[in-house]
Amino acid sequence: MNNEEQLVEKYVTYSLELNGKFILIENVPARVNEETGEQFFAPSTVMLLQKIILDGQEPKRVIQTPVYSYAA
Repeated sequence: MNNEEQLVEKYVTYSLELNGKFILIENVPARVNEETGEQFFAPSTVMLLQKIILDGQEPKRVIQTPVYSYAA
């Protein structure tokens, strides 16, 4: 089976950390590898994600996120 057959069109939540803040963008179209969970985005989707992030648009909502330290 090749990779193409394992990819499924889905809507995902895109996340990144920028300048110490986490940003989430919901309902982003992606092709997802069902086996590995790896997400692939079309170039036009990536451009729109960058525009949303860099334009500093008002977010739909804001959430608080707990942060824990991993101590071995």
